[in-house]
Amino acid sequence: MRFLLDTSIVSAALWKLPDPRVLARLLEHGSECAVAAPVWHELQFGCRRLPRGKRRRAIESYLEDVVRATMPILGYDERAASWHALERVRLTTTGKIPPFVDGQIAAIAAVNELALVTLNLKDFRTFKGLDLVDWTKA
Repeated sequence: MRFLLDTSIVSAALWKLPDPRVLARLLEHGSECAVAAPVWHELQFGCRRLPRGKRRRAIESYLEDVVRATMPILGYDERAASWHALERVRLTTTGKIPPFVDGQIAAIAAVNELALVTLNLKDFRTFKGLDLVDWTKA
């Protein structure tokens, strides 16, 4: 495994006009990707909030048949929790308070030594030592 995919990347394939660069990289690196349990939660929560219908069924199918079937879902374990706690202390002492879930995702990437692929680089730049990747860039 090389990459941990953020919610923004996993959901990009569902856009009405998906970014072809993201789709190409998903196809190229799909077997090297994982998702974090908090990302899985965000995806499931977003899907389950939709009214029952064609769009929701399509998203459910994508999440089960593509994401869950082909990518490991990495948990927020003791190592990740410890890394996250240390980063929260460091950041809060400098006046920065990132969203808790972003810290969880960053921690899972960090302790598993995976590059974090996201379209929201600014959300993760404050975390120390992360390898951040934006698949829309050349």
